[in-house]
Amino acid sequence: MREKIEQIQKEAEEKISQIKNMQELQDLKVKFLGKKSELSNLLKTLGTISPEERPKVGSFVNEARTKIENRIQEAEEKIKAIVLSEKLEKETIDITLPATKIKRGSKHPLNRVIEEIEDLFVSMGYDVVEGPELETDEYCFERLNLPSGHPARDMQDSFYITDKYLLRTQTSSVQARTMVINEEKSPIRIITLGKTYRREDDATHSHQFNQIEGLVIDKKDTKISLADLKGTLEVFMKKMLGEKTELRFRPSYFPFTEPSYEVDVTCFKCGGKGCSLCKQTGWIELLGSGMVHPNVLKMNGYDPEKYAGFAFGTGIDRLAMFKYGITDMRYLYTNDIKFLSQFDRKDEE
Repeated sequence: MREKIEQIQKEAEEKISQIKNMQELQDLKVKFLGKKSELSNLLKTLGTISPEERPKVGSFVNEARTKIENRIQEAEEKIKAIVLSEKLEKETIDITLPATKIKRGSKHPLNRVIEEIEDLFVSMGYDVVEGPELETDEYCFERLNLPSGHPARDMQDSFYITDKYLLRTQTSSVQARTMVINEEKSPIRIITLGKTYRREDDATHSHQFNQIEGLVIDKKDTKISLADLKGTLEVFMKKMLGEKTELRFRPSYFPFTEPSYEVDVTCFKCGGKGCSLCKQTGWIELLGSGMVHPNVLKMNGYDPEKYAGFAFGTGIDRLAMFKYGITDMRYLYTNDIKFLSQFDRKDEE
């Protein structure tokens, strides 16, 4: 019996040494160690052997199984090492080869315009101030001389969260907040930029858009005037739209400024000669502006007899459209890489 067990073990070791892949090894494992293997069959016949020989035979079988299992494990580790080596050799990367060019967009045109505006006004001594997009009716309307029932509110019918809170319709609410927290009544020279929301959606309007507004307040003895507003806006527009840009002020009405002015700029497409974009007028309406209304000063803690100032605002989206020749505002929000990839080149031009 012992000779037969040793013969089985020897045969298994010889075959294991010739194995070349995991499948052959698995088949061999079943053949020599499976339930129907010769060693398993020998264990089943132990009942027919004398009690004196039974322990010895069982010990020989178990010893042979252990040796075969060890050989199989060694062979398995060897095959795995060979397979890994071959895989690494096939997947070796030649770092001297030219890399595949990665397609990329460029900085978003809105971000480009925002950064350019911030850089300009910071260089002029302005602070950049932010405020909440979820605003109260008080700061969005009441403190800007737009009491409940005022007809101008109809133009800003917006997204109310509750009777008290709404998504802000203008960044002017940040101007009111800035005045309220300025308890020392020190001079204010700020711009505020950010998202605003109104119920609009077409080629030149969006339910979400970005605004930039400016506010300057100081004591009246500094003689701050409309001339300062005009000079500021001329620098602003020429920086954004080109040195040949001209401005035209038209009397208008805004609840929070008095006097109020609409500001037109020469058409960026035809240079003021007249075209389909400007409806043959040579001008495009772009900004709202004026001297801060005495009621706004008073409601936000300033004595209108001692303080004066000016304010202005425009849509950043429209500025980006004019600056880069974008025909539909909705392109700004599609995140199309083909659309975005052109703006590095446009700025270089």
